[in-house]
Amino acid sequence: GLDAFTKFLKTEFSEENIEFWIACEDYKKSKTTNELFPKAKAIYETFIRKDAPKEVNLDFKTKEVTSQNIEQPVITTFDAAQNTVHRLMEQDSYPRFLRSDLYLNLVKGRIPGRPTLRRRSRSFTVNDFQGVRPDYTIWQ
Repeated sequence: GLDAFTKFLKTEFSEENIEFWIACEDYKKSKTTNELFPKAKAIYETFIRKDAPKEVNLDFKTKEVTSQNIEQPVITTFDAAQNTVHRLMEQDSYPRFLRSDLYLNLVKGRIPGRPTLRRRSRSFTVNDFQGVRPDYTIWQ
């Protein structure tokens, strides 16, 4: 689902939203404060600062609060910005995704551009080889 939604956002030239959201989720998994600063700086430089390469659409107040928060980053540094982007996707992009051919084909079990896969025959399992002794003479 996430992969399909990301592909959909790329068709709308707004994949930076999901990339930012994922980066924030990864940021929150940081285990030490030493991890926070470089991650916070990278997220800020990539998604928040003015003219960032993947700048997300944030209101002035949220952008200002986030900019101030990265001076002393904590786990919640990007919460306001992440919530804003989540709400934007939830109210705008996601409803369009649910109506898109990409999603409808996914729900129907079809992937556009890929042939239908045939079911493979049963593979061998460990149980199939119980009691069989290896023949090492073939390696000599």
